[in-house]
Amino acid sequence: MSKKKHPDHHDAELALKLYELRRESVMRESRTSLLAGFLPLSWEDVLAITRPEHPLNAAFRQCSTYWEMTYSMARHGVMHGEFLMESSGEGLLLFTRIEPWLEQYRQQTGNPLAFRNAEWVAKETDLGKLIAERFRKRMKAQLEAAAAKG
Repeated sequence: MSKKKHPDHHDAELALKLYELRRESVMRESRTSLLAGFLPLSWEDVLAITRPEHPLNAAFRQCSTYWEMTYSMARHGVMHGEFLMESSGEGLLLFTRIEPWLEQYRQQTGNPLAFRNAEWVAKETDLGKLIAERFRKRMKAQLEAAAAKG
């Protein structure tokens, strides 16, 4: 669980700052492009987005690092985890799209720490567990639909 027992005004200030960063025009465009255009159905789809020539690579790098930074605040006790997750579930949508291939991603990209903060909030905060499970169900349905199409 979160190391902070209760959120305080510092948590509120951080939440507002994180929200402002999400509203920045390049970040907003990256978030929109990535969430609409990145639905991996295979390991090859995940690997493809890590290549610099992929049209969504910059958006992927910007969004994944933003959410890792954000979730690290909860993991390290800088911000109350449950309070953070009340307004920051979007990063778990990206995480659950990678999660079926997470170990392979960590091994083959040479980044054993990839998505560790998103993984932490998805497993260690009550609200993060709930949000991640909802997104996992969506991802499972999408993978099943793609498999059925052959």
